[in-house]
Amino acid sequence: MAKVEQGVIMKIGFIGLGNVGGKLAGSLIRNGHDVTVRDLDDALVAEYVGRGAKAAASPKALGEAVDLIITCLPSPAASAAVAEGDDGFLQIMRPGQVWLEMSTTDHSEIIRLGALVEARGAMFMECPVSGGCHRADTGNIAIFAGGPRAAFEFVLPVLTTMGRRILHTGDLGTASQLKVMTNYLCTVHLVALAEALTTCKAIGLDMNTTYEAIRISSGNSFVHETESQVILNGSRDINFTMDLVSKDVGLFDKIAHDAKVPVELSPLIVKIFKEGEAAFGSREFSPNIIRRYEEPLGIKVLGTGFPADMVDDEPEEPGYEVVPKH
Repeated sequence: MAKVEQGVIMKIGFIGLGNVGGKLAGSLIRNGHDVTVRDLDDALVAEYVGRGAKAAASPKALGEAVDLIITCLPSPAASAAVAEGDDGFLQIMRPGQVWLEMSTTDHSEIIRLGALVEARGAMFMECPVSGGCHRADTGNIAIFAGGPRAAFEFVLPVLTTMGRRILHTGDLGTASQLKVMTNYLCTVHLVALAEALTTCKAIGLDMNTTYEAIRISSGNSFVHETESQVILNGSRDINFTMDLVSKDVGLFDKIAHDAKVPVELSPLIVKIFKEGEAAFGSREFSPNIIRRYEEPLGIKVLGTGFPADMVDDEPEEPGYEVVPKH
């Protein structure tokens, strides 16, 4: 098993240097961890090598070189490919090694992969994140961790480097279920804000005043304080795209229907974002769902003085475990 010395696991491999993964890997490098990276984008790999990481030629080569493997990828299929492909790391995982899956994925896929990892004598944890790319960049994001308590305690020093608030959610699968639930709630409020902001613009209200009215009231939310700002700036850049929203709300909708919950908002949100993808493109920034309401009216919902992207103004501090009240 890898050695933990002063909160540092000696050799970490990170696969997936995208919007979220790259920022998480950056936190590890910035805080002195020994990190090997892998991504299909050679330019991204070169960037992180320049920051102090090593590069691996394949997922398998990465797995052979490290004690802890972290994946942060855009889909369940991508995670399965780097683990189970011809050059995947699953075939060489060894007793004592750990795989942290930080992608947002299907809980049933988590359980399937966990069984394969455990069959090799290794440990598997699911650790999706929540709180936005700007908080991932500063090590202040929240992390949900599902899996055996022993594995959780082993990787906690690494989790507290990448995130601020760490919640052990229970057995494998629970973190993924909670993650897609929170993304669903974010999406519901994003759509509600798009409707509310457009309505206020349409009736002639000042948009800066409208923003503050929501912010100081019972209508406020994390989504308003982040995504409404980039909407009102006009950039709509929250580092998250419509196809990823569709994936996440679709996963929540499936969980609800499998549990026979008579949901009403969930199918509507799935429909709205599928139509958004068709109208504006799958890679359109997710806050631009507001175009669904702006364009029929021929208006643009804008304010003044709002940032083009979100920057975390919370200072980076060591993370800690959040313990639920019982």
